[in-house]
Amino acid sequence: MNGVVGVLALQGAFAAHCEKLAALDVECIEVRTTEDLGKVTALVMPGGESSTMSHLLVSSGLFDVIDERIADGMAVFGTCAGMILLASDIADGRDDQRSFSALDISVRRNAYGRQVDSFETDLATPFGDVHGVFIRAPRIERIGKSVEVLGSHDGDPVLVRQGRVLAASFHPELNEDERLHRFFVEEIVMKEQE
Repeated sequence: MNGVVGVLALQGAFAAHCEKLAALDVECIEVRTTEDLGKVTALVMPGGESSTMSHLLVSSGLFDVIDERIADGMAVFGTCAGMILLASDIADGRDDQRSFSALDISVRRNAYGRQVDSFETDLATPFGDVHGVFIRAPRIERIGKSVEVLGSHDGDPVLVRQGRVLAASFHPELNEDERLHRFFVEEIVMKEQE
């Protein structure tokens, strides 16, 4: 693969995403500054606390630069809070919470319950069953016409794609399966570079 995949490293399980990418022989760097962002061709936005991440993106000067890069076609993969950051509408977001509106979806934060309600399940996808780890996960309440559903749980979409943007309600970095990261790299990042 030509280029480097960055993992937003302001909060959350960013190191686990880098480990998944490294296992696929993909060069990965942790992104904390606009200088770091300038070195990457694609970006992973991990889980964490979405309103805190929104604040950190703004205070670090990264928000507007990432927004421009996404608008220019940078491939991006958001998991859990990362999905919330990519959504066009956050049903229960804070008044000062910002999102990139890169996915035509409406999400509700923590809709699958509190930390004690966390669960794991296998999800059917076009590339086989993927193990989903749901921790205070967002629920997609509306999807736009251009959004492709790649995986569902109890009838609700939990894995979606719109062009070069991929998002999951769950944490694929917290299991042994590398297929979702491989799908992002091979089908979204690399195919667009060809």
